[in-house]
Amino acid sequence: MDSPKSCDFLKIRLPVLTLRGCWAIVEQNPSRQGLDKTEEAMDAMDTRSRALTVPNLLSAFRILLVPVMVWLYCGEENYPLAAGALLLSGATDVADGYIARRFHMVSDLGKVLDPVADKLTQAAALGCLLTQFQTMWWVLGALVCKETVMAALGVLVIRRTGQVHSAAWHGKLAACVLYGVILIHVVWRQLPAEMSALLAAAGSAAILLSLILYTVSHVRRLRNQSSS
Repeated sequence: MDSPKSCDFLKIRLPVLTLRGCWAIVEQNPSRQGLDKTEEAMDAMDTRSRALTVPNLLSAFRILLVPVMVWLYCGEENYPLAAGALLLSGATDVADGYIARRFHMVSDLGKVLDPVADKLTQAAALGCLLTQFQTMWWVLGALVCKETVMAALGVLVIRRTGQVHSAAWHGKLAACVLYGVILIHVVWRQLPAEMSALLAAAGSAAILLSLILYTVSHVRRLRNQSSS
């Protein structure tokens, strides 16, 4: 015959075991797993719709850095500091992309703000370099052509699909080549004309290659949307 103490223990222990068993069943229930996935999807949607994130603040900082860079180059003619501002802009560009992916802070605003900061920085830097290097007209012309076509196709894709797409690998590659070309011209003031022309041709080729690949990708998205 069980003692009163053991009976009391069972009265306390049995409800605990029952609750644990019920919770295990809930955790293994497919509907519970579906609920977890739904909550994760809602969290991701909330992140995409947020504007005040660290990557977006870094992109805004890069935009504010553009007039500082122009002032250092054209106004103060302090070329080392202008190069430093350009490097700082590039470093924050890498940082905001890493933070956005690593900490799930990718947002639709960021997908727009990041390339806008890039293009403003690149166009401003090329404009500064035009005061001494006429070969930069090639690069600036290729950049304006690419961004004009990309803006028109991007708006069309957003209207048709309702989606904002991030930069592709070839766009990032073109940006790296372009920043390298700009930085060499900023640092090396006495760059020979032949070397400047070669670098300008490399930068222009990278930009135009990215334009072709982006155009193919956007046209494919529009065709897929039309056929669906």
